[in-house]
Amino acid sequence: MPAPIEFWFDFSSPYGYLASTRIDALGARQGREVVWRPFLLGAAFKVTGQKPLTEQPLRGPYALHDFVRSARLLGVPFKMPEPFPFFALGASRGFYWLEGHDTGQARAFARAVYAAAFGEGRDVTKPAALVELARPLGIAADALAAGSFTPETKERLRQETDQAIARGIFGSPFFIVDGEPFWGHDRLEHIERWLKTGGW
Repeated sequence: MPAPIEFWFDFSSPYGYLASTRIDALGARQGREVVWRPFLLGAAFKVTGQKPLTEQPLRGPYALHDFVRSARLLGVPFKMPEPFPFFALGASRGFYWLEGHDTGQARAFARAVYAAAFGEGRDVTKPAALVELARPLGIAADALAAGSFTPETKERLRQETDQAIARGIFGSPFFIVDGEPFWGHDRLEHIERWLKTGGW
């Protein structure tokens, strides 16, 4: 079996949201599984010295314009959430707890969080909001709420974040394909060509 495409992202990343709407279809076209891996981008920023894109001089206003323009190009809804940027600790822990039980549910939950945050502009930082998103997916709300706070779940997210930084992952979305790193939702076309041609 060929190695999966690794999709690393922070739930607070607008470009991660855009990538999430396309990456599974790309993987299916190329016969590759996609492994979703949320991590805490703020930890990487501490290493790189960066700030969230929208807080950077000159780049911030451009990014706000480009988020909307890119969503129009892809034909997906887009609305900036309030607050932004936000700390996606709860969503990330919830994902990893779910993944330990059902990978499909974890991915569906991730899509629901992204759609609520950037498709509808909703606040997804509170446990009650995450439970509300999980319930229509058939996820037991009480179990999700409790599971997100177990020591094992907290440690899993910490390990994944540490692994991301150790492997040189500094932004969201970030992809690793057969050991090759690609940063940004606008690199999906490069990834697909890489897989078709065997690289260059």
